[in-house]
Amino acid sequence: MTSLWLDRAQPLTDDPLPTTEDLDVVVVGAGLTGLTTSLLLARAGLRVACVEAREVGAVTTGRTTGKVSLLQGTHLSRIRRHRGDEIAAAYVDSNREGMEWLLRFCDDHGVPVQRRTAVTYAADDSELSSVESEHRAAVALGLPVGWRDSLDVPFPHVGATTLADQAQLDAMDVLGALAQQLREHGGTIHQGHRVRSVSKGGSPVVRLDAGQELEAEHVVLATGTPVLDRGLHFARLEPQRSYVIALEGAEPMDGMYLSAGSDSRSVRDAPGGVLVVGGSGHVVGRTRSHLAHLDALRSWADSWYPTTTETHHWSAQDYSSPDGVPIVGPITRGSRIHVASGYEKWGMTNAVASARTISADILGEVPPWAEVLHGRGAAVSNAAELARINAGVGAAVAAGAARTVRERLPGTSGPAQARACGVVGVCTHLGGLLKWNDAEETWDCPLHGSRFTSDGEVLEGPATRPLRKR
Repeated sequence: MTSLWLDRAQPLTDDPLPTTEDLDVVVVGAGLTGLTTSLLLARAGLRVACVEAREVGAVTTGRTTGKVSLLQGTHLSRIRRHRGDEIAAAYVDSNREGMEWLLRFCDDHGVPVQRRTAVTYAADDSELSSVESEHRAAVALGLPVGWRDSLDVPFPHVGATTLADQAQLDAMDVLGALAQQLREHGGTIHQGHRVRSVSKGGSPVVRLDAGQELEAEHVVLATGTPVLDRGLHFARLEPQRSYVIALEGAEPMDGMYLSAGSDSRSVRDAPGGVLVVGGSGHVVGRTRSHLAHLDALRSWADSWYPTTTETHHWSAQDYSSPDGVPIVGPITRGSRIHVASGYEKWGMTNAVASARTISADILGEVPPWAEVLHGRGAAVSNAAELARINAGVGAAVAAGAARTVRERLPGTSGPAQARACGVVGVCTHLGGLLKWNDAEETWDCPLHGSRFTSDGEVLEGPATRPLRKR
């Protein structure tokens, strides 16, 4: 399941690990957050090393739909409902700065960008009130949105809010340019090195899977969800898996479309007559069949774009916070370890805003919107939503226990699949019983979103150690 963007990307070379050098910052994760943070700090004259467990862009950034927008489905009305106008306005300001920085960077370094109108639409009457609420929230927050009763698209809709002059891009093009600029400013990139642990107290020491150690004044965990349990961030995040297909033979579009329902549809074009359709998401590890979600997208595309042909299909993982506001800042009070997570599928703007926040925490001159958003007088996250997230974890624990009993019976395949793979199907993070992902042939944890290859190697999530072998 290779994404359209990863399939096109050129591999990047590695630098020697700076195990004997004095580092100012080690950044863990070479997606958009990690590379942007690394570049901002390197530009300021700091000695920065960016360490990536797999390859640059291998996890979320290389699997995004690549929308760069301030209109984000029904996200603004959600934040406004949970946190009020001040937090929602600061969120818009942070994303505006992230968007402006990213598009300016693309313009300066020759990264192709297509300008499009962002559209949040109601697929039917049941979604209309949500879209109307989003429209009102956007207006209240100063965004120049417009209302449309009809769109020039073939799929069903009954109304939409629109925001002109937003953008779309190939995120791997951005990462390539960021990597080049990072090296030009003295930073280094190291792929294929998974972080196992980071020491407590004083200058953090990062320990890698092959035994090497990197010591720095600060560590940034730009890993989707923090790979350390300090701060218990995994308990405040809900891991979401969503699916994408790319199809050739489409006409160019003038908009980027996202429906407001829980089973959403995301639609955009890409250069070369390509259509990109996403959606059909679920909490990681909590579904009967992952293939069924892909098939739902294919069925939808067959209905409304019957002359197109599928070329790629893939899935991506994102994390949502209880109130819709990303979690960014020191992992615990006063710590030199910094984290960023909870973008809820809007990483193209939030990743850059988070990089700006973390680099400012290290260098000084924190922007006003970051003061409001991230731990400086901000309200406690929504308690009811936090309870819902952890109730889902509890239900997954109970379901896993029931499944273990059921699958011991003759004719069932769970333990048999684990035996065939030669691994123990128990997550190495907190012992969750893993679910087999039939679309990607991976082991997925329904508790906090750790994922493993069929033979047990870590792919993503808070886990840092492979599955035990049988």
